[in-house]
Amino acid sequence: MVTKEEILEELKVVEDPEIGMDIVNLGLIYEVDINNDKVLLKMTMTAPTCPVTPWILAEVQKVVENIPGVEMADVELVWEPPWNPSRMSEEARASLNM
Repeated sequence: MVTKEEILEELKVVEDPEIGMDIVNLGLIYEVDINNDKVLLKMTMTAPTCPVTPWILAEVQKVVENIPGVEMADVELVWEPPWNPSRMSEEARASLNM
């Protein structure tokens, strides 16, 4: 069975093209729930008006469904709690000089 850590590692290939940083280090992934071969992801965006939201959601689903052992991925976009820079990893903050 796939693990949360494996999923998060694979998702590091999905970048927010406006920021130039992957969605994991940006802190956009809120929850990863694994039920056998099905994965539910709850994630957010840095802003509700982000123009690349549909592209990022599609990429997340594609990446997760390409992981061996995953049959289906459901990606839910949530707005609570609101994203803020404190959710970013130390690596992301350093990269963005924050």
